[in-house]
Amino acid sequence: MENIEHKIIPVNGLKMHVAELGKGPLVLFVHGFPELWYSWRHQMVFLAAHGYRAVAPDMRGYGDTTGAPLDDPSKFTVLHLVGDLILLLDAIAPGEEKVFVVGHDWGAFIAWHLCLYRPDRVKALVNLSVAFDPGIPRRIFSNDYELLSESIIALKDLSMAISEEFTRLVIEILLYLQEPGEIEAEFANIGVKEVVKNFLAFRTPGPFYFPKGKGFGYSAERAPWLTEEDLDYYVSKFEQTGFTGGVNYYCALGLSWELNAPWSGAQVKVPAKFIIGELDLTYHVPGTKDHIHKGGFQKLVPLLQEVVVLEGAAHFVNQERADEINEHIYAFLKQF
Repeated sequence: MENIEHKIIPVNGLKMHVAELGKGPLVLFVHGFPELWYSWRHQMVFLAAHGYRAVAPDMRGYGDTTGAPLDDPSKFTVLHLVGDLILLLDAIAPGEEKVFVVGHDWGAFIAWHLCLYRPDRVKALVNLSVAFDPGIPRRIFSNDYELLSESIIALKDLSMAISEEFTRLVIEILLYLQEPGEIEAEFANIGVKEVVKNFLAFRTPGPFYFPKGKGFGYSAERAPWLTEEDLDYYVSKFEQTGFTGGVNYYCALGLSWELNAPWSGAQVKVPAKFIIGELDLTYHVPGTKDHIHKGGFQKLVPLLQEVVVLEGAAHFVNQERADEINEHIYAFLKQF
């Protein structure tokens, strides 16, 4: 870890913090919520030792990356996030036409769109936790209760087994996330360490409950794969920045879907591998297993070569099962 080099790169109006290790073909790691470049520490060390140049930025609104207008969620659409990465690659690898990309959680969502928009820049992709599925009606990210309800009904009409409880939960969470400052204020009341600890320890194979005004409703033990030093690093950075940057990704989802209209029905045409934990909350969203295993996912990503479901693994699989993920990534990348 001490050999990792840290840089600040001017990118797209930001000063982007980038962690880097190794020499060779570039592997770009894209983190999720509530994470940082640090989430990829195990993969960076492993791939650098196997002849790759591992690069992991703090994404817009996170960690030591500065310059994002936190008071304007419209500047956090997926087009902004992909744009940040393209311009980062232009700055740090001007002679490298294509790179490898690895994403997790929100990072996977961003990486799918990077490949959708700019397949000319990607050799191959490994994504964790979030499958590519643009079929959710765009209105699901409206801030209007009736439109949200209609959108959930539309999902039911697509033969997705969605309960009334799940419908209510989706509406509640989406509306909550789109109320500026609301969830950040609740996080502040709970405390940064408790918030980060509880998120990273979450292992329930089902939807994540965070009722307004009630918080987590529990206090989890620190995840066994997370050292106290690791937790302290995350806490120090989120105490510095707060959670507004990450929450803005959710606030901007409606605008992202609207702006993605030109790519409706488009396929991701990059060689890909997908890995998900058996206990990952995203794997248990109604309809997701069918989408992944019954042809829908493959149709959208025709060059998808492999889907791996890790038994007993939860959402933060790249940290919880680091050794296995390292081997999976390396086995896929070395083909190219």
